[in-house]
Amino acid sequence: MSLYDDALGLAPDLVRLRHDLHRFPELGLTLPRTQERVLKALDGLPLEVSQGAALSSVTAVLRGGLPGPVVLLRADMDGLPITEKAAVSFAADNGAMHACGHDLHTAMLAGCAHLLAARRERLHGDVVFMFQPGEEGWDGAGAMLAEGVLDAAGRRPVAAYALHVASTMPHAEFSSRRGPILAASDAVNVTVRGAGGHGSAPHRAKDPVPAACEMVTALQTMVTRRFDVFDPVVITVGLLRAGTQRNVIPESAYFEATVRTFSAEARAKAADTVVELVDSVAAAHGLRAEVEYLPGYPVTVTDGAETDFLAQTVREVFGEERYRTMANPMTGSEDFSRVLEAVPGAFAWLGAAPKGTEPDDLPANHSPYAEFDDAVLPEGAALYAELATRRLAA
Repeated sequence: MSLYDDALGLAPDLVRLRHDLHRFPELGLTLPRTQERVLKALDGLPLEVSQGAALSSVTAVLRGGLPGPVVLLRADMDGLPITEKAAVSFAADNGAMHACGHDLHTAMLAGCAHLLAARRERLHGDVVFMFQPGEEGWDGAGAMLAEGVLDAAGRRPVAAYALHVASTMPHAEFSSRRGPILAASDAVNVTVRGAGGHGSAPHRAKDPVPAACEMVTALQTMVTRRFDVFDPVVITVGLLRAGTQRNVIPESAYFEATVRTFSAEARAKAADTVVELVDSVAAAHGLRAEVEYLPGYPVTVTDGAETDFLAQTVREVFGEERYRTMANPMTGSEDFSRVLEAVPGAFAWLGAAPKGTEPDDLPANHSPYAEFDDAVLPEGAALYAELATRRLAA
């Protein structure tokens, strides 16, 4: 039987695991119940298992029966601080939600561990299973790298792969692209300092509100005038706060923004240009600005050869029509980018819209109404296993 046939046989177990994880989502780097559930799912397999020191990670190494290299497979495990509104029987009720499908990723990778363990004697090398907390803004991948996940097998992986489900992509369709696939994401926190006063006499105060508003609009103009349109930059101000009531000029105004870029050059330039612009606008108003520029996740860049290999594997295992090359990268960000900075590899999307639906009409990832089809669980588990088996043999 093929790996895919065996994965289909595991489907009931994968669904049970996914539903159990979905009912009890946990946030950030500390996921004790999720970690315990993953350890239980791996129990009895011939794995070298270790747990994180600073986070609830699980690293498992499968030693192949034949000599060869190392391949790393990653699944993220954390949820989001969203109250679930999806109409599913296994919905969470603890104020958190697996709204990004990480419960599916975890179940898929656990299923892959079972598939490969059953073929251990025929594996040409070793596989590292990276079960990672804290993808949603906590840099769990960076923490696992710091704790040595890339050296878990005793030597560095030659390739690394990750899958991510999407509730608004066609059912069971895989997609990826060479080069940048997801953006870098950095944070900017700005406090504009002025002098408070009465709303009737702004000339006797130093009003930070107009200056902050000017900064917000000037950042958008800056993107169109200082950056190459073919190397995009996206700046979004998501929080703007000032004052207590309409007739009081406040002493300060505050806003937060994200800066998303697709190249190291644009990222470095944005860090300098944003600070320069904010300082200049503040000075023009006779005010002072305090700018905190916080580097986040780098650009997620897939290796060309590894992406071609992934595409070929999908086509051979599932059929030509099951793979789509993405025309453009997406503006989300991923901490798997840190792994891909150190190891050549690929990141791929797996459409998890229910069969027969129109994906464009469905709630997206991170929506409280987002739903993901259990039927794609064997697809992901099988692809993980095929990538590892074929890459080791190569």
